[in-house]
Amino acid sequence: MTDERELPEAFARLLGEYERHLVSERDLAPHTVRAYLTDLAGLLEHAHRMGIQDVTELDLRTLRSWLAKQQTLGRSRTTLARRATAARVFTAWLARTGRVEVDPGASLGSPKAHSVLPSVLRVDEARDLIAAATEIADDGSPLGLRDVAMLELLYATGIRVGELAGLDVDDVDADRNVVRVFGKGRKERTVPYGRPAARALQFWLKQGRPLVAREGSGAALFLGARGGRIDQRAVRTLVHRRIADVPGAPDIGPHALRHSAATHLLEGGADLRSVQELLGHASLATTQRYTHVTTDRLRRAYQQAHPRA
Repeated sequence: MTDERELPEAFARLLGEYERHLVSERDLAPHTVRAYLTDLAGLLEHAHRMGIQDVTELDLRTLRSWLAKQQTLGRSRTTLARRATAARVFTAWLARTGRVEVDPGASLGSPKAHSVLPSVLRVDEARDLIAAATEIADDGSPLGLRDVAMLELLYATGIRVGELAGLDVDDVDADRNVVRVFGKGRKERTVPYGRPAARALQFWLKQGRPLVAREGSGAALFLGARGGRIDQRAVRTLVHRRIADVPGAPDIGPHALRHSAATHLLEGGADLRSVQELLGHASLATTQRYTHVTTDRLRRAYQQAHPRA
């Protein structure tokens, strides 16, 4: 999984050791590991071009030089912030494991990434999205039942698309209407869902999944057409296709459906702490972003309706 850039053997070996740390000790998702390694390969390649032969020579000046180079290449603030974080986590690991005496990234700053939320659906648009999928599923096809169940669960719980794809049948507690979810860093949380999602899940499990399951399907809750665990790309494609059936709705993916669920929870009176737990956010600040969306909607409604707005 390590980057294929031409790196000195010592640097390439170090990246391999760091990869094992990310996979075995931090239990990060494959795409997260790949992103870290790609960023760090670029950093080490830059350091090598600056004449650094050993990781002990890595200093704050080199790290800043690397980020400055990224900026001249037109990288976004979000990308720069992510790469600065990758560098700091890496150098902290170097210091913690005794590979360097002093952590050169401890004082490394980074531009604050713009916090821009994607478009969110109105409540009626979310309802129409699921209605469109339900109408298509009226032919009784097992995959149609699956699609309705996935959309209902995504909107009802606000879980990530990767979390949805990773669900097993045993993760669903139909008696309590909750689902066990393994989020980032394999952190487990329990998320409730409502009656519409419960009905859709029941139809899928009893009338749909048995017709799609094959030998080797395992315990996966949602299956693809060939009987294997559903692919995240298939879920994204489904959301884009069904939202196209809703006149005037923005073209969104599963992540925007998650944002929509969070926004609608807050608009309905849910408190921030509860929404934080439901979404699996490590920081309350992440959840607070949604208050901007609800405030903007309130302001627009005021301006449209109040005679002295």
